[in-house]
This record gives sequence, C-alpha cells and structure tokens, in this order.
Amino acid sequence: MTDVLELSTDVLVIGGGPAGAWAALRAAKAGADVVLVDKGYCGTSGATAPSGTGVWYVEPDTTARERAKAGREALGGYLADHHWMDRVLEQTYSNMDLLAVEGRYPFPVDTSTGKQIRTGLQGPEYMRRMRTWIRRAGVRILDHSPALELLVDDAGRVRGAVGYQRHEHQDYRVSAGAVVVASGGCAFLSGALGTNVDTGDGALMAAEVGAEFSGMEFSNAYGIAAAGSTITKTAYYAYATFFHADGSVLEGAGSVKGRSVIASTLRNEPVFAQIDRADAEVQRRMRLGQPNFFLQFDRRGIDPFTDKFEVGMLAEGTVRGTGGINVVDDDCASSVPGLFAAGDAATRERICGGFTGGGSHNAAWAMSSGSWAGTGAARYALSVGRGSASGLRGAGTVGLRNPVRTGFTAADVVKAAQAQLIPFDKNYLRSGDRVSVALGELESLWGAVSADLGADHPAGRMAARQAAAITAVGRWMYHSTLARTETRGMSKRDDYPELDVTQHHHVLTGGLDSVWTRTSESVGSALVAS
Repeated sequence: MTDVLELSTDVLVIGGGPAGAWAALRAAKAGADVVLVDKGYCGTSGATAPSGTGVWYVEPDTTARERAKAGREALGGYLADHHWMDRVLEQTYSNMDLLAVEGRYPFPVDTSTGKQIRTGLQGPEYMRRMRTWIRRAGVRILDHSPALELLVDDAGRVRGAVGYQRHEHQDYRVSAGAVVVASGGCAFLSGALGTNVDTGDGALMAAEVGAEFSGMEFSNAYGIAAAGSTITKTAYYAYATFFHADGSVLEGAGSVKGRSVIASTLRNEPVFAQIDRADAEVQRRMRLGQPNFFLQFDRRGIDPFTDKFEVGMLAEGTVRGTGGINVVDDDCASSVPGLFAAGDAATRERICGGFTGGGSHNAAWAMSSGSWAGTGAARYALSVGRGSASGLRGAGTVGLRNPVRTGFTAADVVKAAQAQLIPFDKNYLRSGDRVSVALGELESLWGAVSADLGADHPAGRMAARQAAAITAVGRWMYHSTLARTETRGMSKRDDYPELDVTQHHHVLTGGLDSVWTRTSESVGSALVAS
C-alpha cells in the first residue's frame, strides 16, 4: 500500500456509464470542479457500453408526446408521473441534439429526408464519445477505482467518498461539496451482458447514510437470451414465436406481456424461439442496430429468422427494473443532503411506473436524470462549499472493517443470495409464501454478513461490499414485494392476482439491519385502472 490519494472537488460522480457521464458534463458546465470515479474503465464498463440501445426520443409535437407517454402507462400500473415524463422527453430531445453537435456523435442519416436518425445509439461509440467529451470539459476520471463508502460531515451531509484504485493498489479519499450516485443498478451477478459492475454498491452506500428507496418491488426484471448467451436484447423477441420442446407453439409467450409464460414453462421443459415475424427490412435494421446480438448466432451457424434456437431468461434486477434511490425534487436529490442519484441507481417509477423501461426509456432517463443531478449537485456544492476534509468520517459498515472469518467468503455470500434472488419461482412468479421464505433466508444471510464478512487484503473489500450490496438490495426488494398485496406492473402475485385501486401508491423502503417500508402517495397518471 502506498499513501492514500487525497483529492478535493466540488462534485464527485460515482459511476462512469451514461448517467454518470452526463452528470459530470452538466456539473462541469455549471462551473463546478468535477471528479468521476468508475469501478471499471469509464467508456467501456456497464450495461450500455457493449450494446446498442433505443432512446425515448420524440419530436416536440404534442400529439406525438402524448402518445409516447400513454404507451406504457397501463403496463406500469399507472404509477408514472406526467410531470417527469414531460421533463424527460424534453431533456432527452435537447441532450440528443447536444450530443450530435457538441458531442460529435455520428448519427445515421435518413436518405429520404436528409435528417439524422436520433432514436438510437450504439453503446461503444456513444460511451467513447462521452468519455472524450467530459475530459474536454475538464472532468478528472479515476478508472478502475470503485467507491467503497461515502464520507459525511458532522451534520450528516454527504461530502465525498473513499475507494480503492485497483491498478495502482492505492486507497483514495475524495472530499466534495456534493456527490452524485450513478453507479448503476443491481443484476445480482446473473451474467447478463455488461452488468458485472452492477452489484448495487451505490444503493448500499446510500442506505448507510439514511437514503430511502422507491419501487423496489419492481426490481424483478428478467431478459430473454439465447441459451448460453449473455445478451438480453428482449425487444427483438417481440418479433419471435416461442415453442415447446416438441415444436408446438407456446401460446401466450412474448417479450412484453408473456415472459411469465416462458418462465413457467422453463420450470419443466426447454423453450425455443424463432424470430420469424420480422420482414426483410426489419431484419436489416436489426442487424444494423445490434450486431453483437447476431454474432452469437453467426458463430454457431444459426439463422435466428429461419431456425429455432433454445432460449432462457437472465435476471436483470434494478438494471432493467424501475426500483432505486428515491429522488425528492426536480434536481434528483435524494432524501439525504448532499447526495444526488441518477440513472439505474435512481428509481425510474417517475417515467415507467412499475414496468421496465427497456432500453429506450432507461437511456432517456440516464441522460436526463444525469443532467439534472449534475446541475443540481453543482448548484448545491457551490452554495455550501467544499468544507474541511479533515472533519469527515466514513459512513461505510458491512464488509469494510471486519477481519476475515474462516470459511465465510464474499463468493459464499453471493452464491447464497443468488439462490434466493435468481430462481423464477421466488422472484418472478411470486407468491407471498415463497417470497417470505426467500426473505427469511436473506435476513439470516444478512445477519452473518454484517457480523462476519470481511476482507484479508485491500482489493478484497470490493468483493465484500458487492456481496453485501446484493444481499441488501434483495431484502429491500422482497420487503417491498410483501408490502404490495396486489398485482401491478412487474410485481405479479399469484396470491393477489388482481390490481387493487386502493394501492395506487409508491412503496418506500430503507434501512440495513432493520428494513422498513411505508407508502407514499402517487401523483402519477390521470388514469387509474378500475
């Protein structure tokens, strides 16, 4: 170990995906000094970087935008908020224009109109451009430098973070006027492409300073993937027909409303798919938009448009789900002073309600919430100042300071947590009795984690924190699930199969050793299903 790297800045951004990059950019544009820390290499890590994604980009036409907002209201259980949807549509439109001009993104051009097509982004090019852009803006980037705990002052305000630079084998300590958590969601290390860094670390750190979460019951997203693959491009399966093992059609199966049919069938037999409802033009656009989706088939000599292939489902948790840190104002501030949240780390109920935003809504939310959080954090930091670095204390708890207990490792914790969080019967095809049993196992696991989980070397703290975070996210998710005694959005209950109009509210949760839940009024849709 060398000496600790000590830095001071106005705004610290944790996470280098699209939300973090936009937060850093906007904070810098607002006049703040900015440091960004990323668990991986900013520009290549995370769920966006290896994939293409649609973007919820809609021209400023009233009719078109009203239609866009209505598209997922019913799926989301009428919990989305029109105020936030309007803001996201407007901010996304503005950001995509800025990305084209100032960010120099090479959008394709519609040959018939001569206009750029801005409804999608290629992840590798997008994030490469974002890294270059924020460095031009003066942002200092610490790559391969996971944050491990937040720093707070005597008043409980978040004032920075402590972490570890893996390549330099060096601890760092960044004091700041404000912090933006844009560290992504939690996919439980399921193996879905790009999500190996999405282990809920930011959520754990936020909970340790008292932040609250919203919509965690809607964190049970599963993506369809070819068997043995990591690529969950579920939107493409909207053009697929699904089959039983004997070749007969699996009725009711689909990527939007029929994933539960697929999950139910997978308990007893394999499921096959064929993307046979895409015409020649759609096929061409698919290959252009998502070349990595087809690479897996090309290598195996499979034509997914004419051949049947086996499929499975991978847990995507809060990466595709909508739960996350609750935001309490238009700046995406959390309930803790000095802490802001953006992207998958924040709740997306505001625009998606209780159903996944898929790629397009999540991409729009990332750049919009990142912009607001960065601007808000800069405003806050410049008003309160950086303060004294010497008066700050680390707020971290589990997995940081315990000695290693023989026979109890981070890998053991992850395996035990996954056994309760990944199986369809526990997390997707939900029933109160099964969820209660899974939650009981996670509560017991948490007791062991908080008492015994430690690390025998500095780098091991990251693994310990990841294991603790996955367990914590699972507990908030299942407590929230049991608090919503109905079927709404993605949270489908076998024991409560109908939507209950009296539960048109948000479920808030938080806490570490003792998890709490309470409800918060929803001011979302003007339409409430009856």
